[in-house]
Amino acid sequence: MNNLLSKKKIMQLMGVGLLAFSLAACGDADEKTTDQTEQQAADSNKDEVATERTLTDAMGNEVVVPANPERVIATYLEDNLVALGIKPVAQWSVNDGASIQGYLQDSLKGIPTIPHDLPFEAVQELTPDLIIMDSASMVEGGKYDQYNKIAPTYVIGTEVNNDWRDELLRVGEVFGKEDEAKKVLEDYETKAKEAKAEIEATGDQPSVAAIWLVGGNFFIVSENLSSGAVMYQDLGLKVPAVVKEISASGESNWNAISLEKLVELDADHLFLINSDTATGSSALSDKLWSSIPAVKAGNVHEFSPDESWLYTGAIANEQIIDNILKSIVK
Repeated sequence: MNNLLSKKKIMQLMGVGLLAFSLAACGDADEKTTDQTEQQAADSNKDEVATERTLTDAMGNEVVVPANPERVIATYLEDNLVALGIKPVAQWSVNDGASIQGYLQDSLKGIPTIPHDLPFEAVQELTPDLIIMDSASMVEGGKYDQYNKIAPTYVIGTEVNNDWRDELLRVGEVFGKEDEAKKVLEDYETKAKEAKAEIEATGDQPSVAAIWLVGGNFFIVSENLSSGAVMYQDLGLKVPAVVKEISASGESNWNAISLEKLVELDADHLFLINSDTATGSSALSDKLWSSIPAVKAGNVHEFSPDESWLYTGAIANEQIIDNILKSIVK
């Protein structure tokens, strides 16, 4: 009897053990199936992202954008690239790298420079897999075909000064980062709206102007371009009559203005981008300079060309907003 009971107990234990083993095996199988399904989904998504696409650029060119381009040249569009987490293979510069976009260097440190006019030889040496051009003027006279032989070439806009918001969205489209580009824009609009409200809360809506001193000459920013668009459109600051006058006839972001004309500048605050600091900025010692209303009132706020005032883009414009708030909101 004892032997029979012992055998029964043994059989019961074996049954329990087999059941546990079966359940464990089923669990492992289910887990493996789940893991395989997840991996297949991940691989499928990866394959979907890593597929070349054909896009039509602003000039009507059909451009085959490679899957996951890694060696990108997008001169003067680096603000957009950095905002979207993309590093170019080279960055815009003037005078053999003497002038670069200083405000982006935390993100572009170590990236070699390339002349702003993109010589064919310099572009070819960098072996890009994608070239993005800011405007149609950069590829005039048959240049497009030359660049396109080096790498697929996409032109962002047809104007010399394209709207930076549109540029960002187009760059986002090229890299399949449309959602990220929209989020960058949303964050900027929120920041601009909050800054505008902060200025209005002071009970004062001052008139302002940004001027650039370089090589002993003065330039004033256009009402609708670069930092002018940030000041007057995004923040709603008052536009001085002199700015309106020069903007009406000027064709550039920054247009020349004489000291004599600056004396007429009816601005409460002046933002001075001084590129002549190293040479002594002698123009600022002129008697005419000291007679400018904002100078007489002590409302000149000086910045270096390494800051973002001379450029445009989500990153540049956010920094400009910060500088304006620090200067005029007490």
